[in-house]
Amino acid sequence: MHEELIAQAQAWLTEDPDPDTRTELARLIDARDHTELAARFSGTLQFGTAGLRGELGAGPMRMNRSVVIRAAAGLAAYLKKQGPPAGEGEAGLVVIGYDARHKSHDFAQDTAAVMTGAGLRAAVLPRPLPTPVLAFAIRHLGAVAGVEVTASHNPPRDNGYKVYLGDGSQIVPPADIDIAAEIAAVPSLTTVRRPTEGWDTLDDSVLDAYLARTDAVLSEGSPRTARTVYTAMHGVGKDVLLAAFARAGFPEPVLVTEQAEPDPEFPTVAFPNPEEPGAMDLAFATARACETAPDLIIANDPDADRCAVAVQDGSDWRMLRGDEVGALLAAHLVRRGATGTFAESIVSSSLLGRIAEKAGLPHVETLTGFKWIARAEGLRFGYEEALGYCVDPDGVRDKDGITAALLITELASQLKEEGRTLLDLLDDLAVEHGLHATDQLSVRVEDLSLIAAAMRRLREQPPTELAGLRITRTDDLTQGTAELPPTDGLRYTLDGARVIVRPSGTEPKLKCYLEVVIPVGSHKELPEARAKATALLESIKRDLSAAAGI
Repeated sequence: MHEELIAQAQAWLTEDPDPDTRTELARLIDARDHTELAARFSGTLQFGTAGLRGELGAGPMRMNRSVVIRAAAGLAAYLKKQGPPAGEGEAGLVVIGYDARHKSHDFAQDTAAVMTGAGLRAAVLPRPLPTPVLAFAIRHLGAVAGVEVTASHNPPRDNGYKVYLGDGSQIVPPADIDIAAEIAAVPSLTTVRRPTEGWDTLDDSVLDAYLARTDAVLSEGSPRTARTVYTAMHGVGKDVLLAAFARAGFPEPVLVTEQAEPDPEFPTVAFPNPEEPGAMDLAFATARACETAPDLIIANDPDADRCAVAVQDGSDWRMLRGDEVGALLAAHLVRRGATGTFAESIVSSSLLGRIAEKAGLPHVETLTGFKWIARAEGLRFGYEEALGYCVDPDGVRDKDGITAALLITELASQLKEEGRTLLDLLDDLAVEHGLHATDQLSVRVEDLSLIAAAMRRLREQPPTELAGLRITRTDDLTQGTAELPPTDGLRYTLDGARVIVRPSGTEPKLKCYLEVVIPVGSHKELPEARAKATALLESIKRDLSAAAGI
């Protein structure tokens, strides 16, 4: 058994084009570190929410140049089988973007080489740029596919490979299954042609076009007075966001200087995700230190496809939940007369449906992830609770942390002119539609079997009530519904509450999404309603944790 593992590792070593991972793997082989080798060679990284994502390192269970070259070869083979775009005789274009993480540039260059070697055309963005710029470029350039090398908000040791097709949306079944089959069919890296030239490196005209497109996000003549503090969370968002804000005429954001420049080590945060505890501490400190109090704090995650918002609440600052920002943006668009479908993932707040219904607009729920939200028919606005917002689907058919920041700052400016704040508008929405309070129970694990065990326990010993509220309906989402394809998840409908439990598609986490709805008759009832909602959510968390054994 051990000798077979060593032989497998040595065979991988002979093909590995990267001196860094070659050195790493050779050291493991020489040390006969069977435990670590088994972890690296126990299988292969699988396409998840949008492609590949995993820890950097040698072997098929890690992100590395060998894995990326195979992925690119599989994608190229899939695209070749689809044939050239309708009415075009030439090879299709694949546009490639990348963030500032370790190895991102190398992975982008390898992808371009493989596409070129396969007879496709390839174009690489000029430097590390936000993922939304890549999603925009696919549609803008008429590409047949796009690749973004990013691990988004994952820890520093990770990287990823996100795949889009020509409509500018992330891949969904059966494309992901077909691409995975083509990847598996690559016999050896020696069979993959990788010329050293032949692809294009784009100039700033694509970025300029993206920035010009942001004009469509805002209303002509709208107030542009709100002052912001901004953190790029050590990612690639700063320059593009500053350019977009300057173009729009907003006051220049005050930067969180410690997090302003790209740094793949993310030295000031445990996880470079605005939702994680402590990640916003420096932004809060910067806001408190401003001579003129800012109106809001804006944060992007490292690839700037997500947007976090914080506001002053009493004497200090607090993060708005993604559901709160989603509701605010929806209300703003309704007030501006927006038409079209409002879409959200099933784990996001049901408040969006109430807002859309009151406005006479179509509303749909999709599976988790923008690969599903972006495909809603007639989409005008889409969001998910994990800080993702699509506010200009004709420009970027994906979540976009830059344009979302513009739109929420426009709303804050408009409210400021009226002597009001984002919190005031949230209060109005609660009185109009009921207080929709959401929370999450998220459990990060080292051993993925714990997640499967928790899901199995909930299915075999289903709870009948949570927090004293009777469960009136249980949906096992692996069966699918009339509206949703099958997915691994459980949905509980309670009297005045809803709970969804699912494994994360991008991280080793079990995620439980909670919502309670409390009717509110007037603004003066809000404090009592919020206290009741908080108590219910905490009680649901405790009971759900016990039921799942986590």
